[in-house]
Amino acid sequence: MAKAIPLDELPIFSNRNLPDPDFDYNEGAAFLINKPKGWSSFQVVKFLRKCTNIRKIGHAGTLDPMATGLLILCCGKGTRTVSAFQEADKEYVAEIIFGSSTPSLDAETFPEKRASFQHLTAKKIQDALKDKLSGLIVQIPPMYSALKHNGDPLYKLARKGKEVKRKPRQVIIHETKVLECNFPRLELYIKCSKGTYIRTLADDLATSLDTAGHLIGLQRTSIGKFKNSEALTVGEMEDIFSIHNYASNIETH
Repeated sequence: MAKAIPLDELPIFSNRNLPDPDFDYNEGAAFLINKPKGWSSFQVVKFLRKCTNIRKIGHAGTLDPMATGLLILCCGKGTRTVSAFQEADKEYVAEIIFGSSTPSLDAETFPEKRASFQHLTAKKIQDALKDKLSGLIVQIPPMYSALKHNGDPLYKLARKGKEVKRKPRQVIIHETKVLECNFPRLELYIKCSKGTYIRTLADDLATSLDTAGHLIGLQRTSIGKFKNSEALTVGEMEDIFSIHNYASNIETH
């Protein structure tokens, strides 16, 4: 089996190192892309295939359609390096609203439960984050996720009203910081290990505070040392690769 290209040898294209349409992407490369809201991660893969004419493309960590921010995609021989990006810690800015919960734990589905949030204070939130949602924690993956059960993605089962038992997983919450607290809305910075579900974190936080809550916004701001501020937008990619009207015509969720 061919070895993965070391990260320090892999061409990484960003707004600081613009891609060349004539580059041989089969030889391996990575792109830092700022995923638009409404696009699935796979739609970004399809878009990059359109730009590069390369079929072999993989991304290093799914972002839900409602989320925005850094998505790293590897192409050609660079796909062997995807795991090196996946293993890196991630940073997010999450927007949570208290008072209601949804089946998907985010704004993709309608609220099914409501609860009072009048007892909440910034200190209670900070204490809950410190005492119950920091360091090594256990999460149960949400039903609305791409994990599979007997070959079927869980989200497809969830849309049919089915629920199956999910295996708990350990993740690490390295740091959290309250950025803005204007009840019922909370803006939160999170640095965490791979595999962390921010939707689940929002739900667990609300439960620990004896209320309901769900995620209404999410931006991934970094993967390891790579920042979303360096990422290319879809519009910039369209200009570089002379792809016209792709973004405006793409089907969004």
